[in-house]
Amino acid sequence: MGKNKLQKWAEIKKFDHVIQPRIEDVYKKDHLLKGKWAKEFFINNYPVVLELGCGKGEYTINLAQKYCDKNFIGIDIKGARIWKGARAAEEMGLKNVCFIRTRIELVNSFFSKDEISEIWLTFPDPQSKKKREKKRLTNPQFLNSYKDFLIPEGIIHLKTDNHPLFEYTLNIIRQNNLELLYSTPDLYNAEISDEIFNIKTFYEKQFIEEGKKITYLSFRLTNSGAIKYSVND
Repeated sequence: MGKNKLQKWAEIKKFDHVIQPRIEDVYKKDHLLKGKWAKEFFINNYPVVLELGCGKGEYTINLAQKYCDKNFIGIDIKGARIWKGARAAEEMGLKNVCFIRTRIELVNSFFSKDEISEIWLTFPDPQSKKKREKKRLTNPQFLNSYKDFLIPEGIIHLKTDNHPLFEYTLNIIRQNNLELLYSTPDLYNAEISDEIFNIKTFYEKQFIEEGKKITYLSFRLTNSGAIKYSVND
């Protein structure tokens, strides 16, 4: 293991805004802040927004700067990646930012009903192999788990360079009659002017330099039943 990575792990332990629970403390168990993030961690009543698979936390940090009346939590399993966002939050003095180092499969151990207002999925692993589709962050299993803590009018944002993942997610939205708010297969040539799309992750900048088109969609989990997916539709 590189010395630089060890230094990052040592530094990240000192950050008050980074939570690193042991797997055994949250596997089939509730984290002690579940249902209490706004009140007890952020000490306010603002909405809580998640970035799942946050990597270096570019969206978490930039959104927190833009929206001081919201709280932002970035989740990733890679501590060395989280370190960059956590250090930036520390240097900027951001009080509405938190990072959790954990597996996304355990996300329901951290949040209770109606605790989250939005979810950002920024360039998640497309899990392109057929046998790994169940690990896609927009597959029915994950979407059904998000319903447990996302408010009824909550929004899920997906931003990706992977067109098959974009189409896969659109198919799930259509099959389940979910509320599609916006979609485009080419974000930076679309007629959308929201400043949040000026935020670009480290990997996104690389994709754009390679000439890849960036796709984006947003939707709500409006279906009250279990979300399903059929490859035959």
